[in-house]
Amino acid sequence: MNELPKRFPEYSIMHKTILKQIKKLEENILKNNQIETQNKIKIYKLELKKIEKMFPENFFKNETNYS
Repeated sequence: MNELPKRFPEYSIMHKTILKQIKKLEENILKNNQIETQNKIKIYKLELKKIEKMFPENFFKNETNYS
């Protein structure tokens, strides 16, 4: 997709918020190693991928540092 989505600002903010939450949960895993936390991270990553597909390729390239 070459155009920005109609609700660009909302999705962009949502993307940043989800990234922050993933980082926070990953720190929690290092401390507690909980399966529930790992599952939450997987769900968040799936949501990130959905959002990223709405935007042009590499739009979030500098922000997305999860694996």
